[in-house]
Amino acid sequence: MALVVGSFCAAFLWLLDGVTEARFMHPWLLFGLPGAGAAIGAVYAWVGRPAEGGNNLIVDQIHEPGGGIPLRMAPLIVISTLVTHLFGGSAGREGTAVQLGGTIASAIGKPFGLGPADTSMLLTTGIAAGFGAVFGTPIAGAVFALEVLAVGRVQYSALVPCVLAAIVGDWACHIWGITHVAYHVAFSSVTDGPAGSFHADPVLLAKVALAGVAFGLASLLFSEAMHWCGSAFKRLCTIPWLRPAIGGLAVIGLTYALGTRDYLGLGVTSPDPHAASIVAFFGNHVFPWAWAWKIVFTVATLATGFKGGEVTPLFFIGAGLGNALSGLLGAPTDLFAALGFVAIFAGASNTPLACTIMGIELFGSGNTIYIAVACFVAYLCSGHSGIYLAQRLAVPKTPGALIPPDIALRHVRQLPRASLDVSALGLGFGNENAFRSPLDDTMLPSHHVTAEEIGMLRVYLTPKERFRQAGESRLKAAFSGRPLYQEIVNRAKRAGLVNAVAHHTHYGFSNHGHVQVREVEGMNSELTMCVEMIGPKATLESFCRTHGDLLTDKVMVYKHLERWKLGMTAPGRAELTEADVSTIEDLDSE
Repeated sequence: MALVVGSFCAAFLWLLDGVTEARFMHPWLLFGLPGAGAAIGAVYAWVGRPAEGGNNLIVDQIHEPGGGIPLRMAPLIVISTLVTHLFGGSAGREGTAVQLGGTIASAIGKPFGLGPADTSMLLTTGIAAGFGAVFGTPIAGAVFALEVLAVGRVQYSALVPCVLAAIVGDWACHIWGITHVAYHVAFSSVTDGPAGSFHADPVLLAKVALAGVAFGLASLLFSEAMHWCGSAFKRLCTIPWLRPAIGGLAVIGLTYALGTRDYLGLGVTSPDPHAASIVAFFGNHVFPWAWAWKIVFTVATLATGFKGGEVTPLFFIGAGLGNALSGLLGAPTDLFAALGFVAIFAGASNTPLACTIMGIELFGSGNTIYIAVACFVAYLCSGHSGIYLAQRLAVPKTPGALIPPDIALRHVRQLPRASLDVSALGLGFGNENAFRSPLDDTMLPSHHVTAEEIGMLRVYLTPKERFRQAGESRLKAAFSGRPLYQEIVNRAKRAGLVNAVAHHTHYGFSNHGHVQVREVEGMNSELTMCVEMIGPKATLESFCRTHGDLLTDKVMVYKHLERWKLGMTAPGRAELTEADVSTIEDLDSE
């Protein structure tokens, strides 16, 4: 598996170099970015929805094997990433490597009928092989694959397989003649003393810790901007292929507004030696705001639907921020560029150990102390967020945080902020009365309850189903941007029903099928959802008869409910009586 993954990563890197050179030679390709985005969005909407979860889908499958990883993910992510870079989108390459590793590992494991534990281990080693091969950092790749699964916890059960897979994947990549950019850091904290001992300057170490805070906050800014803008684009534009087209127009507009192409593509190198790039950040010239503009370009690219990855843009942002901070703090520019390179990724991916090792592999061991401090501080300051929302939160970063154990970051972000720090509330674990109101035992009932019969109808369908008018082809309906569940809700409103809502589930299976997972990066079109309608039983039956064109062949479940209403208790009555509550028997007799 590792040999195959490393070879595919080598082919991908070779093709990526080719499309990058083509973009440098033909600047006019940038004007094709909106059309390329529309094509990527259309392809993923038509055949790629099960694979749109990307890296988060792989992490979810490692935690809960069952749904599998579609084989189409590999060619889709490779082609879409190459197209993104060819036309100037600001994206990375790690997403492609990780998804290649996960897809190939899943495909190789299926014929052997592996159990859940072995499947999880094989997928983890696939991530290690892909990450180690694409960045040329095998040990960091192995630790990353183990550390990225859960925040604050490393699963050592797959340690040896991950190390072997990452090393073999890196070897396979080098066998095909692929080389990686070498970064040189002249500054070193190793002294000329006995055995080349480390020496940490206290003043410089304080500056590194302060920079680590900035790197952590920048990683939090990047992660939240990605998630917020991605969700906002999906709410504002429901047509999948139109979102990346708008993103492409935004990138073109930003490019000409700033008058520079420095923030397009990977940003590792540039034909212009004076342009902002990762390599240039290690030099003597200071770029004060390059890191901020790279965030804007990358969010405009990836949050709208282009493909690639976030890691290489994070390297650019971190190295650029380190370059800018070195001028403010009077610190070595090359050292702070190197620290930002790895520390901002540590904060965004919640993998401080892997990033510390990556810094040693890329820049040498001479500054291990500074690298470790920057990565650990950035990790602590990045909050309960990250670029991979499928990560499970094993150990909260905030002491006393009231967070359920082992839940995904996507759910942690939905918790009330008060639950993230209970110290301010004076609450503690193990206190069963912590959430009781002091008024619970003293308030007298002031209202009574009456109930009336009502019904609930649930209609089960999938997000990919589209409403088709009479005579409309399936192809035209697929691109009309009118999901069937929206049409059902709209007709329920016109029919006068009490409530009609669409529930998008995030995990489950239907009709004895595979377990499916809803992803942050894109809705899983195979995951069953339901439209829930509430109203009198006769009204619901009439709705079904009238709108049979929408509901034919759908699984529908009807359930009897009671709707409760509160009324004021008569003055002077401290307790409820039987007359205040309608019973089931009363309703049945009616």
